[in-house]
Amino acid sequence: MISIDSMLVGQGRWFGGSGPRADEILSTRVRLARNIRDARFVARCREEELSDIFQRVGAALRGSTSLKGGMVRAVEELGVLDRQFLLERHLVSHDMAAEARHRGVAVGPDESLSVMVNEEDHLRIQSLRSGLDLEGAWRAAGRLDDELSASVAYAYHDEFGYLTACPTNVGTGMRASVLVHLPALVLTQRIKKVLAGITQVGFTVRGFHGEGSDVIGNFFQVSNQVTLGVTEASTLEKLQGIVLQVLDMEAKARESLLRDARVQIEDKICRAYATLRYARLLSTQECMGILSAIRFGVTLGMAPLPDTGTLNALLLYTQPAHLQKLAGRELSSSARNEYRAAWIQERLKVTDAPRPGNGTAAGGRDQ
Repeated sequence: MISIDSMLVGQGRWFGGSGPRADEILSTRVRLARNIRDARFVARCREEELSDIFQRVGAALRGSTSLKGGMVRAVEELGVLDRQFLLERHLVSHDMAAEARHRGVAVGPDESLSVMVNEEDHLRIQSLRSGLDLEGAWRAAGRLDDELSASVAYAYHDEFGYLTACPTNVGTGMRASVLVHLPALVLTQRIKKVLAGITQVGFTVRGFHGEGSDVIGNFFQVSNQVTLGVTEASTLEKLQGIVLQVLDMEAKARESLLRDARVQIEDKICRAYATLRYARLLSTQECMGILSAIRFGVTLGMAPLPDTGTLNALLLYTQPAHLQKLAGRELSSSARNEYRAAWIQERLKVTDAPRPGNGTAAGGRDQ
């Protein structure tokens, strides 16, 4: 069985950087909103009702084959730092990290599956995959959904589909999203036009941690808005098409930058890597910007640079809650900036060690 402390020594399979187009796309997510048939929506429930829902759903979660070897926890049993840790790993929402009473979270053994209990809906089932893998994320979410529905009867209407607390989720109850890295579109100042186009065709764009979060590190979460009157398959197909179009526009923006300012772009990336290796202080925001620049270099094929898996680990573990759990104590903002820089340099020393038998750096890009 995993625990939050054991999660600290790994980074979850979906964060490993091994999926399709993982240098450009950090992750794919499919989330399903479900509610229990004979219970009121969370916002209308009394405390004893919420407690009963958590007990009923918790039993189904513990009996799930897909979550076997994972953990099921009451969020109110977790400290503020642990809840922030789960938020940084994309396993709970901002709302759940802030308000814990009568809420629960289940996490699969490799963190690719998780469930929030009593957030906005009774159940929020989530599947995460590395890179662009909408079909894989949907299959895994669907399996877990089927397992839970065998124990818990869902609120479903023959005409409207799954009934949810927010009308925008009624129907399939599915939100699919792709977290895509778009530095060239940002640098060429084409990003606003691209984002406007995404919105016009019925999709939405959010920040690094989804709804209510800021765009940092040039990461944009593209997701569907429509859930009523459509099928899951058509939603996934349309989202896949939109993402591929955006990646094509990003590639054209890269070509433009390299044609007009190759030396300046490569200099920016090299300076970013030097800062990462030798800075004594790094804030969260500065670190995200630096890692974005280096990730851009990996996409361009520059070497030697850390591989995508290493960059993902740095991105994950340099967030505030992760750093404090690594340090084993609470740290002030200034202390975190110092600890972040030192931890990164130690990590890079390990990944730069010579590989046995080939003499190349472990931080170099895979060929």
